[in-house]
Amino acid sequence: MNKRPAPIPSSRPLWQCPSCKRRFANRNQSHFCGTHDLETHFGGKPPEIRAIFDAALKAVRRCGPVIVLPEKTRIAFQVRMSFAQLTPRMRWVDGHVVLARRFEHPRFRRIDTISPRNHVHHFRLSSLSDVDKDFEEWLAEAYAVGQQRHLKTA
Repeated sequence: MNKRPAPIPSSRPLWQCPSCKRRFANRNQSHFCGTHDLETHFGGKPPEIRAIFDAALKAVRRCGPVIVLPEKTRIAFQVRMSFAQLTPRMRWVDGHVVLARRFEHPRFRRIDTISPRNHVHHFRLSSLSDVDKDFEEWLAEAYAVGQQRHLKTA
């Protein structure tokens, strides 16, 4: 009896939460339902913070099509799964990228290993100059994780 190979993760349809309608790569993905807007994250913040965010968003969009998800405490970026996030603060923008490998770099403030193929790399953007070539390389690698290209078929 021939067994069919498991579908490539990126070929499976996304599951949609029946309450908030957000789409996820995994069925019944744990999340907090809610509708939030982008502008709420910048209320009372200096214009420099929005400029840093906008520059980072342009870099994210250069990777390919992306869903921007304003959440209660962060702004996530998703392809099939979330691969990066930014949190505007008063003096900087905190964020992280999810890489399929642990990558040591002086600009990463912390690295959390979630699984052997998911490592959350935390960073801080304090000025427009932080949205540089290194940042764009991390985003490109994280975008591939968001597409689930790092997963192999069974």
